[in-house]
Amino acid sequence: MTLSVSVKHTFEGFTLDADFKAPAGVTALFGSSGSGKSTLVNAMAGLLRPDHGRVEVGDRLLCDTDQGLCLPPHKRRVGYVFQEARLFPHLTVQQNLRYGRWFAGIRGSDTEERRLVDMLGIGGLLTRRPGALSGGEKQRVAIGRALLSHPLILLMDEPLAALDEARKAEILPYLERLRDETAIPILYVSHSVAEVARLATTVVLLDKGKVLKTGPTEEVMSDPALAPAIGLREAGSVLSAKIVKHHDDGLTELASAGGRLFLPRIGGNPGDRVRVRIHANDVVLSLDPPGRISALNLLPGTVTSIRAGSGPGAMVQMQAGDDQILARVTKRSIAALGLEPGTGCYAIIKSVSVSRADIGAGDQSIAKSDTTT
Repeated sequence: MTLSVSVKHTFEGFTLDADFKAPAGVTALFGSSGSGKSTLVNAMAGLLRPDHGRVEVGDRLLCDTDQGLCLPPHKRRVGYVFQEARLFPHLTVQQNLRYGRWFAGIRGSDTEERRLVDMLGIGGLLTRRPGALSGGEKQRVAIGRALLSHPLILLMDEPLAALDEARKAEILPYLERLRDETAIPILYVSHSVAEVARLATTVVLLDKGKVLKTGPTEEVMSDPALAPAIGLREAGSVLSAKIVKHHDDGLTELASAGGRLFLPRIGGNPGDRVRVRIHANDVVLSLDPPGRISALNLLPGTVTSIRAGSGPGAMVQMQAGDDQILARVTKRSIAALGLEPGTGCYAIIKSVSVSRADIGAGDQSIAKSDTTT
């Protein structure tokens, strides 16, 4: 189900002028604080009537100001998950879940509810009240309540922002299952590169109320021209790979489009697809294959673009197979190596430089055909 959004709205000192289309899956609205993410999602939910706008989910028109159409929130069939779970404290988890479909006037089925409870891992919480839940548990219940209202689209406005790192790590696998096991399009608002890299199918990059770029996650996140908007310390690449083998020495071998990768042991079984985020700061470039070196990951490729910064550094983008890899190096190194578009080189990546937070389940529902067996 495709998503088509065009919204223009002016506040004092700020104008949101955003226009994008996205395919099925998880579309991430990504950008720094104040870029217009929450304003845009509120316009989609009907909580804000834009000066000019058109919002369409599939073949259902939610807003078209040119036609004088702007459905109220309760008629949009939109599920909204906020930063705080906003559960009813006097109701049990099961009662909170069923409130979603009651409010939408949908009878639903016990089978559907059980499937959702299992997917979100909240079966043991049904008799508890929100006060007895952790932050991550509350958010999973809030997601379940939104889904049981049978929404056309699920809007998630920085749902992990209020959680600590341990709770984020707890809930991210459930969000990956949600992406892969439901057909409902999801608009996910975040300023966290790690969350976007793990979850998003499509990224809409916002900056000062404007859309800088829309496209597949791997493409947008590895674009050197967008590194300043993403953040130089956070810039990097997102690679899709497949688990080949878990070795006895504690390493997991992956097959990516650019070659084999060895990482500290990760979860999953051989054949499972995963996503790996590699920071540009952790990539070393070499013109020749290195000899005796401790780094295990060596990906051959070709420089496709170089973007120099205002300081001593620059972003080098290279293509390895179908993957785009970013490396942040100094201008002096670029000059010493004679790097330019078309130069063949090797990306060297230390196995231990990739943290567990930068590895997530691959999008099984729309995974690319396996060409790296």
